[in-house]
Amino acid sequence: MGRWALDLAFVWKAVLTVGLVLLYYCFSIGITFYNKWLTKSFHFPLFMTMLHLAVIFLFSALSRALVQCSSHRARVVLSWTDYLRRVAPTALATALDVGLSNWSFLYITVSLYTMTKSSAVLFILIFSLIFKLEELRAALILVVLLIAGGLFMFTYKSTQFNVEGFALVLGASFIGGIRWTLTQMLLQKADLGLQNPIDTMFHLQPLMFLGLFPLFAVFEGLHLSTSEKIFRFQDAGLLLRVLGSLFLGGILAFGLGFSEFLLVSRTSSLTLSIAGIFKEVCTLLLAAHLLGDQISLLNWLGFALCLSGISLHVALKALHSKGDGGPKLTKGLGPSADLELLLQSSQREEDDDEYFVT
Repeated sequence: MGRWALDLAFVWKAVLTVGLVLLYYCFSIGITFYNKWLTKSFHFPLFMTMLHLAVIFLFSALSRALVQCSSHRARVVLSWTDYLRRVAPTALATALDVGLSNWSFLYITVSLYTMTKSSAVLFILIFSLIFKLEELRAALILVVLLIAGGLFMFTYKSTQFNVEGFALVLGASFIGGIRWTLTQMLLQKADLGLQNPIDTMFHLQPLMFLGLFPLFAVFEGLHLSTSEKIFRFQDAGLLLRVLGSLFLGGILAFGLGFSEFLLVSRTSSLTLSIAGIFKEVCTLLLAAHLLGDQISLLNWLGFALCLSGISLHVALKALHSKGDGGPKLTKGLGPSADLELLLQSSQREEDDDEYFVT
């Protein structure tokens, strides 16, 4: 009887893990292809990103309110001093990372976007060394060389290479390195009480919106104000379809962050890291099959080289955590560009179960 119960528990945990990974894949891969599809007809990626931020803030606030009503415990609300001094740098870096990433969809393929964004871990490692969150080791130098070499091979003589789009997404990856380093430092400050990703998303979105607005006003403001799809619309049905499409993207963006949170809280950050590696492979295969992205043998070899560097980094993290007596989320920097506010969490709050129920 005891063995049967143990086997049943193992099967249930395996089914739950697979289900959460598939949920994460649906949101992560889905939003990548959805944003690429949307930018083909709606050429205002910064406005699209700002609307997504508003939707994420709305759903984060709703989640916090539901949990507060069910638990009868107030959620954390930062003072204006802490908010502007300690959260603003992270919010600005996050806004530029997400905004430039979506902007690049106007010029590059999903495959080039996926590969270049995978190099974000390269910049994360560099800035982690600068801010002394990581110790310089020979293995880390090997990780950097593998990822950098893989990125070079993937972009070398690519038939669908676009300099402007590549510069945008590479800039997003560079800023992403700053973003995740600042995020890690922010979440390690226990006195702020932002260890829960839902609370972090709630506090980041308003400043991200304000930080992205000047860039939007300069590059898209005038064109959007004269566009017949939004402000000068003549067909109300077309306007509703556009706004509905943008709102759906915001739901996918929130679902991505929340699905990552569920996956980590119910399994581990290592599971999310490994799932992120296979997600990149699935994204490239789908891009080649569905969108006709042209990927040469040299490009595939470069992608494999980059993934080997990311896998080595994940393995080193796993060994380091095991050597310290258990997993540590304070320095877990995963491979995927989509690891929203999770791997850097310094602890799991006891409200995790409440959020799962909600």
